[in-house]
Amino acid sequence: MRESGNAPILAAVAVSRRYPRPHGARGERDKTVVAVDRVSLELRAGEVLGVAGRSGAGKSTLSRLLLGLESPDDGVVRFEGTPIAELSAAARSSLRCTVGAVFQDPFSSLDPRQPIGAIVSEPLVVHGMGDSGQRRSRTQQLLANVGLPSDLAFLRRRPRELSGGERQRVALARALACRPRAVVLDEPVSALDASVRGQVLNLLLDLHRRFGLALLFVAHDVSLLGGLCDRVAVLAQGRLVEEGTPDRVFTQPSSAATAELLAAAAWLGRRTSAIGDTGAREPTAGS
Repeated sequence: MRESGNAPILAAVAVSRRYPRPHGARGERDKTVVAVDRVSLELRAGEVLGVAGRSGAGKSTLSRLLLGLESPDDGVVRFEGTPIAELSAAARSSLRCTVGAVFQDPFSSLDPRQPIGAIVSEPLVVHGMGDSGQRRSRTQQLLANVGLPSDLAFLRRRPRELSGGERQRVALARALACRPRAVVLDEPVSALDASVRGQVLNLLLDLHRRFGLALLFVAHDVSLLGGLCDRVAVLAQGRLVEEGTPDRVFTQPSSAATAELLAAAAWLGRRTSAIGDTGAREPTAGS
């Protein structure tokens, strides 16, 4: 399934992103906060890449840069070899189709005023794909692909009527609407209960295997990444401090930041058995 010989779908080349320091911060001479500091990273076709780090490490900022939602202050982000900043309007539209996105909070990322059918079909409408009948058929297929009902009653429901796991599956269905080659997932299961988390992780692996999707999976809990990822990158204070296979990174960490993440995951595992609950190593089709 891996297509490592192809050019990366997304690539960050020495990117940095700075923000103004919040008003009222005392004792700080620098007026800016460096969220991402000279990070280089590639998402290759057909792979699952994990990006790990503590809160504030720069993971979400890096995700937004890769998606083209923000521009780097330094460095360049490339989409299929071309700098995003140089893309034409048509090419930017292609980026939105080629790379889907799923965010942390499935409730705030869905418009509460829209029915589920409209939420999932919105990318099809925006990109002018199909007529109304074709879009409805595609929407129903997408919902079935993520293990949700596809009848008219469900299409008319609102996000508030769904559970957290159902809402995140709706977000996944929307991200898959334009048949992307890759999906960037920013902490997609951190707001979910442990049992639902395992179901969503299994679903992601199933979709990855069925459709050859490349996934960039952002998480602060490294216990989620070992059974999911081909490669893992660790961020600390905005910098990329370690990168490699999960077996190498998680058994022979070369940075203090990785060791701290592993210690936190082990402590959480002893407290809640969270690692065993994910069930990520044995995906089931149609979960």
